[in-house]
Amino acid sequence: MKKAAKNEAPITLAIDAMGGDTGPQAVVDGVALAVRHGLKAHFLFFGDEAQLRPLLLEAGLTKNAEIRHADNVVAMTDKPSHVIRRGRETSMWFAMMAAKEREADAVVSCGNTGALMALARLQLRMIEGIDRPAISALWPTLRGRSLVLDVGANVEADSNQLVQFAIMGEAFYRALMGVEKPSVGLLNVGAEDLKGHELIRSAARVLRESVPDMAFKGFVEGDDISKGTVDVVITDGFTGNIALKSAEGAARLVGTWVKEALAGTINAKFGAIFMMPGLRKLKDRIDPSSVNGGFFLGVNGIVVKSHGGANARGVASAVDMAASLARKPFRDEVAETVKSVRRRQHQNVETQEAKQPVKAAAV
Repeated sequence: MKKAAKNEAPITLAIDAMGGDTGPQAVVDGVALAVRHGLKAHFLFFGDEAQLRPLLLEAGLTKNAEIRHADNVVAMTDKPSHVIRRGRETSMWFAMMAAKEREADAVVSCGNTGALMALARLQLRMIEGIDRPAISALWPTLRGRSLVLDVGANVEADSNQLVQFAIMGEAFYRALMGVEKPSVGLLNVGAEDLKGHELIRSAARVLRESVPDMAFKGFVEGDDISKGTVDVVITDGFTGNIALKSAEGAARLVGTWVKEALAGTINAKFGAIFMMPGLRKLKDRIDPSSVNGGFFLGVNGIVVKSHGGANARGVASAVDMAASLARKPFRDEVAETVKSVRRRQHQNVETQEAKQPVKAAAV
């Protein structure tokens, strides 16, 4: 992570400490782990002060953190509409308010995804020209890491929204990974141009015709995600979420099989001793916690959603992502690109209309 320039204010992160399946312990431990690994930031922990204070003391976070008490917590079962109406005294609400009022540069939460998205849209608003937000996820691949979106914010997406996802994903990947011109692909049932439904084929046409500066590679298939065929993979939230959960399940399955194989016989256990360095490397690469953190693209702010059951390593990954993006101006780039695409689409329509033959008036 790059050090902040001398004339820059330090980064402040708002932490929804009460969200998640395991309570504040994993959240505090994750922030402490990120700090031990070199993260320099100020932290606002929102939640029950009686629970948080001893945890911060134990983790050694008292110097660069403060607690903002919140009486209530957004439960995983709460509906977003209920949270909007009655969730104003929750840790999630106050954390989002800190970002809205520019007291914090980013928000990190392990809590209810739907509620977090609803509060982000309500308080931070959408980037101009973006219809719907999308949740992005980093994916370990043979080439490094790819970005997949949407992985859960929208069950359906029309062609215009898929185009917007592509624009947001490209800008986000460039800001996060430092790749000047990321390659982009649309997830489809086949790589051929005639495959898939009309919505995805329409999105492909728009990306080719109206976003000439994008390295759009056309359609990619499911196995292309793990291959790292492109840097950014675009799909709707229904498909993306199933793909994400399937990949996480497959990673855990492989990990379990490896453990069983090495514990089966005396020879296997003896061989595992010599294989230990390689096994640790394999474990790190397939552990979903190593790339934990879904970013909410499309809202006017930095919001990172950690898995509800994330351990300290997973929370640290999400916190690191939020901090690294806090100073990146990619949201302005997204707004300008969306405007440019709409201008080109309008010009293309006018050109097509001008080419139509003029019909003779009826006598």
